[in-house]
Amino acid sequence: MTMNSGVYRHKKRFGQHFLIDLSVVDRMVQAIDPRPGQTLIEIGPGQGVLTRPLLQACGALRVVEIDRDLAGQLADRLGPLADGLEIINQDVLGYDFPGRELRVVGNLPYNISTPLLFHLFAHHDQIRDMHFMLQKEVVDRLVAVPQTKAYGRLSVMAQFHATLTELFDVPPEAFDPPPKVDSSIIRLVPRLMSESERALEAPLEQVTRVAFGQRRKTLRNALGAVLDETQIASAGIEPSARAETVSLAGFLRLAEVYAAQANLITD
Repeated sequence: MTMNSGVYRHKKRFGQHFLIDLSVVDRMVQAIDPRPGQTLIEIGPGQGVLTRPLLQACGALRVVEIDRDLAGQLADRLGPLADGLEIINQDVLGYDFPGRELRVVGNLPYNISTPLLFHLFAHHDQIRDMHFMLQKEVVDRLVAVPQTKAYGRLSVMAQFHATLTELFDVPPEAFDPPPKVDSSIIRLVPRLMSESERALEAPLEQVTRVAFGQRRKTLRNALGAVLDETQIASAGIEPSARAETVSLAGFLRLAEVYAAQANLITD
């Protein structure tokens, strides 16, 4: 079953692909399992196809929508349900996500999905869980393991911040207009971190950025600006290895060495 998206003209600059398959919406809502009293935030509600059942389930919802036209039309589309709706008309990349125990959901625009995920990781202490529709290629990168083509900096940083569960795939025809790629639904549950793990967040970001910035090079060459061969070896990593072969645990050891030599961690 599908829902017609009406006469609204899609804006390419916002990467808009509206979900219209109501069976997919139902599966998403079941996966999210929204309850009254929970603090839900929907990113990019568009024409409200997911917004409506979320409001019906929990009674209150905050949405962040960059498109002024869509934000202005959303309350009318939802009718009386809109009494429980808070609409924030701004770019989500600049949104500060106030509150605690947040549940964040959405059909994320493909053109900002990676920077948005990193923005959300910065708020992981405030977030209970996240359920997102993403380009399948992005989901594959999020859950990738070492020594696979999809494994990269996004894989390492996502798995450092959260437990990831790939739920189900969604075909292009579930959207209007249909994208040229498949999509997937993923659940991300932020991990509880010790103080020592928190202290490694910035060093890990730096080490992975440099290592994967030149992923064809060995770590000896790629990390030369931040760690020398002896320091790489002291982390139990072979300097001749390449970034895509190193696990999250390995990168955390490299981050510890980098933090110690850069005086980023003190006893």
